[in-house]
Amino acid sequence: MRSLRVDAVLVQAVIAGALSFAHLHDIAEAAGQDGWKAWAYPISVDLLLVAAWRRLRALQADGSPAAAAWTWFLIALAASLGANVATAGLLDLGDVPDWLRILVAGWPALAFLGGTLLVHSPNNTAEHTADETEDQALYVDRVESTEPVPATDPAPAALEPTEAPAPPATRPEPEPEPAPVQPVEKPRQAPAAASVPSALVDHARKLADAHRARTGSPMDTDTLRARLGVPAPMADAIAAQLT
Repeated sequence: MRSLRVDAVLVQAVIAGALSFAHLHDIAEAAGQDGWKAWAYPISVDLLLVAAWRRLRALQADGSPAAAAWTWFLIALAASLGANVATAGLLDLGDVPDWLRILVAGWPALAFLGGTLLVHSPNNTAEHTADETEDQALYVDRVESTEPVPATDPAPAALEPTEAPAPPATRPEPEPEPAPVQPVEKPRQAPAAASVPSALVDHARKLADAHRARTGSPMDTDTLRARLGVPAPMADAIAAQLT
């Protein structure tokens, strides 16, 4: 039953897409765009619609502002929906108004601008830069707080010159040299478990939730360590707190 339902949805999507494609082609051709240009307009509108929707879902999964993605999604939806409504007899395709010719002629530049802004989003770049800066600052603070301070040896006292002793009357016999004392090696203590800042744990939880929302599976320790830029022991400690 599930496979039949999926097939029905796909057939419905193909039919709706073909009708919308044909309507956009008819509007472009009526507005003076002939040949291959009339066929390129439906592709441009549908691609901008899909790209804006994918960008919108990604921003919502990361918890980032999605106003720009919403804007371009509505523009592409208005272009597709307007073409479908206009071909329903409300517009004379033999004599289209000048404003429609202007909109159709200016669409390529508008679609190019929208696609470029969706791919190179300044909000997304600034967010990743801020996250990387915060991760590096937290890691530096942790290293500085756990790094031992080397002990400084006191400066040796200056040797004062002493008077040379008088030579003995008789030469004493040499005393046997004492056996060298073997230094006792202290047992090495196990390093204390590194403490993880709560801010870093919260940020790691946010990244793990976003990864789960996008892929449907939990984030493994290697991916978490690569995203945070921390050593493997610290990544293991963070992953233990996330479970």
